[in-house]
Amino acid sequence: MMSISEIFSLIIVFILSFFGVEIFRRWCIKREIFDIPNDRSSHTTPTARGGGIIIVALSLVFYISYELIYGNINWFYVAGALIIAIISWLDDLISIRSIWRFAVHSLAAFIAIFGIGTIHFDIFYLDQFAWLQMLITFVWIVWLTNAYNFMDGIDGIAATQAITAGIGWILFGFYTNETSISYFAAVLVTTNLGFIFHNWSPAKIFMGDVGSAFLGYTFAVFPLLFIEKNTGKNTFVFAICAVFLFLFDSIFTFLRRVVNCEKFWEAHRSHIYQRLVISGFSHQKVTLLYGVLSIIVIGIYFLIVNLR
Repeated sequence: MMSISEIFSLIIVFILSFFGVEIFRRWCIKREIFDIPNDRSSHTTPTARGGGIIIVALSLVFYISYELIYGNINWFYVAGALIIAIISWLDDLISIRSIWRFAVHSLAAFIAIFGIGTIHFDIFYLDQFAWLQMLITFVWIVWLTNAYNFMDGIDGIAATQAITAGIGWILFGFYTNETSISYFAAVLVTTNLGFIFHNWSPAKIFMGDVGSAFLGYTFAVFPLLFIEKNTGKNTFVFAICAVFLFLFDSIFTFLRRVVNCEKFWEAHRSHIYQRLVISGFSHQKVTLLYGVLSIIVIGIYFLIVNLR
């Protein structure tokens, strides 16, 4: 379990996130940094954007602070997360061409791979092919970074996924006696709890690419950070379960658009969650549905592991 000092620090994180997002929202309004609705939007009024920068700042500061005291900072993760956040923040301010975003995402993935390691597979003798493990890890990181961004299309959904996935990683860290992983996951949970008060429908501020891409990259690198500290057994399987709904929706939508010969690289409203909203479900109901299903998937994972 966490110590009193760790719990106190998490309370501080929540308070800083809650008030920090509100201060940032007012700053955005003064400088007219808005997400302007278009024909692909799920909102109808200009809304402040980029609130995820508070999530980025608090998550990295408390991660570094904790590891300075109790562990070893993985600067490769920090470097990758920072360049993801920077290019995404620029994209929130001035639209960046997708080719440049992909290049930066690829660079961040390579930093994680060569600085931390790759995902290891003990099935079908995949552990004997280093290049294949590297390729799978690269695709995993780049895909989840972008998928998380694509899935941040309605009020509260990205923050809710971060909260449920973070809770799952807290439990996984306790289950495997890796308290530093649990603490960082708890930081992600509390920063997103502070944020979601402002992002719940009707949202007063959006997370923006800076927050969603950072979270996607972080949850993608989580199993690598864990493998560095542990044997890594079942870590990648759990990493998939933690964000299963986002992965399933993004992959299913991608494949459907390819089969239908649609330009899958262009912005659209074809994700399952978007189609549910278009059909008449409210943002709250769809977000809660994804949150509950995410908890169920994580619960099933732990149930299966305990029954083995």
